Amino acid sequence: MPTSLKSDLILGIESSCDETAAAILRAPRGILSSIVASQIPIHRRYGGVVPDLAARQHLLAIDTVVKEALEKAGCRFEDLGGVAVTYGPGLVGCLLVGIQVAKAIAYALEIPLASVNHLEGHIRSLFLDRAEVPLPALTLVVSGGHTALYLSRRDDGRYDTLARTRDDAAGEAYDKVARSLGLGYPGGPILDRLARHGDPRRFAFGRPKMSDGSDDFSFSGFKTAVLRHMESTGMRPLEPLDGAGRDPDPTDCAKEMLDLIASFQEGVVDNLVRTTMKVARATRAASIGLAGGVACNSRLREKMAAAGVEIGLPVLTTSFALTTDNAAMIAEAGYRHLLRGETAGLDLGPDPSAVI
Repeated sequence: MPTSLKSDLILGIESSCDETAAAILRAPRGILSSIVASQIPIHRRYGGVVPDLAARQHLLAIDTVVKEALEKAGCRFEDLGGVAVTYGPGLVGCLLVGIQVAKAIAYALEIPLASVNHLEGHIRSLFLDRAEVPLPALTLVVSGGHTALYLSRRDDGRYDTLARTRDDAAGEAYDKVARSLGLGYPGGPILDRLARHGDPRRFAFGRPKMSDGSDDFSFSGFKTAVLRHMESTGMRPLEPLDGAGRDPDPTDCAKEMLDLIASFQEGVVDNLVRTTMKVARATRAASIGLAGGVACNSRLREKMAAAGVEIGLPVLTTSFALTTDNAAMIAEAGYRHLLRGETAGLDLGPDPSAVI
């Protein structure tokens, strides 16, 4: 049975990795506030997310972030009709912080609680910018921790997983390559910017094929190819300025390094686009969605849009603020769960390996 809500104001909470986020949604698509406290400066010196530090920072930030979301939306706790929270996948300690806060709020206010898969949140982010998404919709969720293709046949909260990465996620490969080159964290935006100054055709990166014939992704080979090239040519990484890698000007990089970066990116993007278009044709999708942090990549957006034109399908993207981790997408997905009567109990716990 559908859940009865005392108001259409939904609080969303997201804490699956290194972003502490809260948002107030006036359902179904009115974003009244979306607050994100990033931990990038904390983890940059380590070249990646340190789970214990991330969980501790969530504890320090969560109350402030939730209160700021309420204040910006111009509402009080008592005005809320429901709470939605990410339960997984993600880092267990980080997830636990958001879940405990969400449960406490739902219990104190006697309002329903919705548990949301982080990946579903990314898929639903595409629904926040538009009244309708042509179905069936094939969505590529591509980020630092995930790379997968999901098909939404109907707007009913069910998704078919058609492809996923067998090893590194695309964003993870970006970060590892950036670290090898002496660049900063997160590596994706830095490599994307530097790639514009290199020749993407100078170095050939082989396209991975699964031995079982599946459409799954693989990105570890791209990372390994960069490392082998550095070893065989004696290419040295940039000297870090402060032990945390660099975000250099293109003039600080040798032409060979810029060409290597551009070729690496072209290989990764080509793999993502080719596979997505192949699956879109096979499933007779009516639209293609692009979500997750790596969906901010300029070359991926450019090539995906061009490929969509070639096969006559719209490629749907959203603003960068909604593409990266945020709580508005969690609130939207949670609202849909509540409409279907799918509520979570106070025994809700984190599931770090959750799948759709």
